Amino acid sequence: MARFVFLALVPLLFLSFVVVRAEDPYLYFTWNVTYGTISPLGVPQQGILINGKFPGPNINSTTNNNLVVNVYNNLNEPFLLSWSGIQQRKNSWYDGMPGTQCPIQPGKNFTYHFQVKDQIGSYFYFPSTAMHKAAGGFGGLRVNSRLLIPVPFDDPAGDFTVLIGDWYSKNHNVLKKNLDIGRGLGKPDGVLINGKSGKVDGKDKAMFTMEAGKTYRYRICNVGMKASLNFRIQGHNMKLVEMEGSHTVQNVYSSLDLHVGQCASVLVTADQSPKAYYMVTSTRLTKYLHTTTALIKYANSKAPASPDLPAAPVGWEWSLNQFRSFRWNLTASAARPNPQGSYHYGGINITRTIKIVSSSATVDGKLRYAINGASFVLPSTPLKLAEYFGIASKVFKYDTIGDEAPSTKTITIEPIVVSATHRNFVEIIFQNTEKSVQSWHLDGYSFFAVGMGGGTWKPKARKTYNLLDSVSRHTIQVYPKSWSAVLLTLDNAGMWNLRSEIWERHNLGQQLYISVLSPARSLRDEYSLPENNLLCGLVTNLPKPSPYT
Repeated sequence: MARFVFLALVPLLFLSFVVVRAEDPYLYFTWNVTYGTISPLGVPQQGILINGKFPGPNINSTTNNNLVVNVYNNLNEPFLLSWSGIQQRKNSWYDGMPGTQCPIQPGKNFTYHFQVKDQIGSYFYFPSTAMHKAAGGFGGLRVNSRLLIPVPFDDPAGDFTVLIGDWYSKNHNVLKKNLDIGRGLGKPDGVLINGKSGKVDGKDKAMFTMEAGKTYRYRICNVGMKASLNFRIQGHNMKLVEMEGSHTVQNVYSSLDLHVGQCASVLVTADQSPKAYYMVTSTRLTKYLHTTTALIKYANSKAPASPDLPAAPVGWEWSLNQFRSFRWNLTASAARPNPQGSYHYGGINITRTIKIVSSSATVDGKLRYAINGASFVLPSTPLKLAEYFGIASKVFKYDTIGDEAPSTKTITIEPIVVSATHRNFVEIIFQNTEKSVQSWHLDGYSFFAVGMGGGTWKPKARKTYNLLDSVSRHTIQVYPKSWSAVLLTLDNAGMWNLRSEIWERHNLGQQLYISVLSPARSLRDEYSLPENNLLCGLVTNLPKPSPYT
C-alpha cells in the first residue's frame, strides 16, 4: 500500500514542480511622475521627475522576469512611457507608444505588465508623448543573463549605467509649440552625462569609483533627441562586449560613436595610475560642438584628473568604419543557451523589400518630415485599438504608402500603417537623401544591420552585405546622402512603431506603424487586450471584442 501511495504521488510532485517552474519571477515598481526644478546646464527649468529623481530610477532585471510598473501621472497633461529596445513578445499593448496605447490622464495611474522574454542587454525607457523627452522622465533598464547561461566575460567588479544625450534649456512646452508652428528645434544647448554637465574645474564630485586592477562594466546609452555623440574615458581603453541585446566580438576602442537611441556595454579595467579621470562626451557630425565630462576616481586616491581631454574623432567615414568593425559573437550565448551563431540569418530568402526614403518639405507653411512621401499624424484613437475593435477603416487606411518612394515630391499628411505578413523575412533599406545623420528604431524586434554605403542603394549592394556575423540590434544610423540595410523576421505579432529617433523628425511625421497580424488570431501568436488597458477616442464606449483563444 505504501508503495502504491508513493508511486501515485510522484506524478503530482512532478506537476507541482512544473507549475512552480513555469511562473517566472515578478519585479514590482511604483513610480510617481511629477514636475520639479532641475538645472542640468546651470539654468533652472521645469523637469520631469520619477520618484523625485532626474534621470529616473534604473531597472535592474534578469531575462524572463515579469516587470510590473505602476505609473502615477501627477503632471497636468497626458503621459506615456515607452521601453526602448525591449521586445515585448506578442504584447504591443504595453509598448507605450501613442499609436498603440491611450495616454495616462493627469491624476490617473496605469500599470505596465510585460516580460523581458529571452532577452539580455542594456536599454532605457523614456516618455513618448509630446516633447516630454526634453524634460526628463528617462532612465536605464538592464536585463542580466540567467545564471545557467554562460557569459563570455568574467563578472565585473561593478556595473555602471551611463546615460548621455543632448539637452535644451528651453521648457519642453516651448519646444513643442515651436514644432507645432512649423519650426525646427535648432541646435541643443549642451550635452549631459546622467543628467549633469561637468566643468573640468576639478570641483566636480566623482560619479563612479573604481579599484585599481579591477574591471568594470559601463552601459552607455544615447538618450538624447538629436545629436550623435562620441564617448571616451580619459587614459583608458574600452572593450566592447554587448550592443542592444547582443554579445559582440570583443574589440577594443579608445572611443565609441553612439547615435540617438543606441546602447552599448564596454569593459574598462582600472589599469592606470591611481587618480581621477574624465569620462568625455562630445557631439559628432554636427556644425556645432558641445562637450561635457564626468569624473571617475580610483579608490583611496585624491590625485586630480588632468584637464587635457582626449579629442573626438573627425568625419563620418571614421564612424562608418567603426560600425563595420562591430561583429556578432557567434560562439557566445545570449538569453538562450544556444550560441548566437546557430541562427543563420544569411541563408533565409528575402520575401519583401521595403525602402524607407526620408524627405522634408514645407506644407501649409509648416515644416514636415516624411517617409516615402507621407508624413505621419496621430489620430485621436490609437491605431492598435482601432484595429482590435474592428473600426480601423474609421481611423486609418492600410498601406497608403508603397514599398518605394513615389516619383512625386508632394507630401501627404496621414496616419501611416503598413501591413505585413506574419513570419515573413524582410529587408528594410533606409535611404537618407539629406545632409544630416539619421537614426532609426523599430519597436518589438531586433534586426541584423547587414550593410551601409554612400549614395543611393541599388540591388547590387546586396553583394556587400555581411550575411555571417552582423550584430542583431534595434537601432541603426544612416549617414548623410547614404543608405543602411537591415534584415529581420516579422515573427512578433502586434502593431509596432518604426520611427526616426531624431525627435523633431519623429514629432513632425517621420514614423509609421507596422501591423503584423497573425491569420490564426490566437494566443499562440498574440495576447488579447489586457483587462486594465486604457480606452480613448472612438473605442471608449464600445463593447470589448472576444479575446483570442
